[in-house]
Amino acid sequence: MPGRPSRQRPPLRRLYRRSLPLAAAVLAASLLAGSAQADDPAPVDATLTADLDALLSDARLANAQTGIEVLDAATGQVVYARQPQALLTPASTLKTVTSAAALDLLGADYRFTTEVRTTGKRYGDTLAGDLVLRGGGDPTLLVTDLDELAGQVAASGITTVTGRVLADGSRYETTPLGPGWAWDDEPYSYSPQIAGLTVANDPEYLMDTVRVTVTPGAAGTEAAVTLDPPQAPMSFTGKVSTGAAGSGSSVGVDRRRGANELTLSGSIAAGSAPVTSWVTVEDPSTYAGRVFEGALARHGVRVVRGVGAATGAESSQPLASHRSRTLAELIVPMLKVSNNGMAEHLTKEIGRVKGGRGDWATGVAQVQGFLKANGLGTPAGRQVDGSGLSRYDLITPAKMAGLLELAQNKPWFGTWYDALPVAGNPDRMVGGTLAARMRGTKAENNVHAKSGSMGGVDNLVGYATAPDGRRLVFAVLINDYAGTSPRPVLDAIAVRLATGPAAAAGTATTQQKARSLTAPTAGDAQDGYAGTRWEDCEAVAHC
Repeated sequence: MPGRPSRQRPPLRRLYRRSLPLAAAVLAASLLAGSAQADDPAPVDATLTADLDALLSDARLANAQTGIEVLDAATGQVVYARQPQALLTPASTLKTVTSAAALDLLGADYRFTTEVRTTGKRYGDTLAGDLVLRGGGDPTLLVTDLDELAGQVAASGITTVTGRVLADGSRYETTPLGPGWAWDDEPYSYSPQIAGLTVANDPEYLMDTVRVTVTPGAAGTEAAVTLDPPQAPMSFTGKVSTGAAGSGSSVGVDRRRGANELTLSGSIAAGSAPVTSWVTVEDPSTYAGRVFEGALARHGVRVVRGVGAATGAESSQPLASHRSRTLAELIVPMLKVSNNGMAEHLTKEIGRVKGGRGDWATGVAQVQGFLKANGLGTPAGRQVDGSGLSRYDLITPAKMAGLLELAQNKPWFGTWYDALPVAGNPDRMVGGTLAARMRGTKAENNVHAKSGSMGGVDNLVGYATAPDGRRLVFAVLINDYAGTSPRPVLDAIAVRLATGPAAAAGTATTQQKARSLTAPTAGDAQDGYAGTRWEDCEAVAHC
């Protein structure tokens, strides 16, 4: 298991600095291809430079903006750079920044606590008051955890609550969606609403979602539609018909914006497997409260007046609690499967704990303070959320590489390094978003890296160990491409870093060497990537 380097890290290497007035940032971005070469250092590895230059000549990068920096992880020396100071959209690679800041500011042992509290008075087995379900910001609170809390309430002897379940999500401010998030992403599992109280119904912690399953009946009948958990406050319009066996399926499950109303359409073939979708729910705190009310009923506790919203100012007494796993454990699914909601909860939690306010602005300010304190304050760039779902976010490859370099000397580095997806490893919680990428190459089970993609954006930042044992840091950000995905180029760069020079043994022919430095076409790529309808989603299996 990789750990901290044994040698003392020298003072943080200088970053390339180029001051730009903020008003000129957009113009500068459009001129990067022609102007940024002045920032590229003289190559220290001529063979690597030639090889990466060859890969970056790929036609799929024509007219795209590409920024790269590769460092020797032990010394911080720049071994390759192209437009390292370009301000580019990080997408989900921003989660490396958020997770590193969370480990540093909150600590690897940090936990979230969800409480059940009581108002009013207790008379035997009756609570003459309300049960308050107080959210502690836990991004991993599961339906089963709420069932456990309901069991604790029942074990206390309460069988009747004359009031309500009050859902308290007031730990975080009430803005549910991040700045610059696309409105047409709202129904999808990778764009959950963020609240201090939320519930997940999936082992990968897809918070604020309901699983909608469409099951065919006999041909000519209406298909059955079920919700899990059943307490999800969804209504339906339309229907899904059952078609003849072998007729194919075209199931549509769409949530109307701003409402918990699902529009059903299309058909599903008789005898075919059910079709499952994960859909976000409006008002995640009340949703969690309803799930908790259902759990109470299963444990024999009756709530007379249903579910309401807490103000956060109720006078109450503690009754039961649930603690999350440690932050060191939570960053594994966050980074492996690129869980956006978890990143946003960490951002707001940092703001709440370190800045006194559980909102994006305060959390981001604390994250930026962490970067500045570690010598990565400039160039400023722009960050507005924690997951990278916003297109307002901007960062340079140099800053990304600098973060990866400095992380090695932090006490939490081994935990963080292991939480990054591992190229080519088929285990979902090891390989993560890279499980099907770079298989059968020297990068397999070698490269630890975070991917990040959305429409026109594909990025990869992480570590590769060269054949001579050197660890290399790399940050490759590709923006503004149109047409064929450049993902094979990204992977070819990582493979080159892990493999070393082509024809290293001196036996490869010129033709073989040329072929080895050509990124595969989409049809040759081993990750099976053919694009998705919602390219912002890294957890493709849930979109």
